[in-house]
Amino acid sequence: MSDFDQVVFGKKKFSDLLKEVYDRSSNKEKQITDMIEQLRELIQNTGDAVMMVPLIASYMDLNLKNDDVLIKMLAIVQKAMVRGKETGDYLLPDSEKEELLKLAQESVAEKKVLTNQNIPSA
Repeated sequence: MSDFDQVVFGKKKFSDLLKEVYDRSSNKEKQITDMIEQLRELIQNTGDAVMMVPLIASYMDLNLKNDDVLIKMLAIVQKAMVRGKETGDYLLPDSEKEELLKLAQESVAEKKVLTNQNIPSA
């Protein structure tokens, strides 16, 4: 069995997680393109554009940060897989548990900030 076929949790294999990250990234790219096309139709003047651009930038930034968090989490899982293969111990050390918790907390905090931003009214 290759490392990519190793079950990480439940029935999820490492390769499944990698595919999910790829699929999410591809779907987000399409969503962002569609959203920009829809917003382009709403922009009638420079004032409209000034209001819309920060919204698009915030949405894109949030998606990039979400992808970054997933990639960091996969890196931690991969380290655990390598360590487990070498030592038989698949448990995460406290430092990596703390890193995962920090990543999760940062992600939640960033989503709250972006969600609570005042959206300019037309």
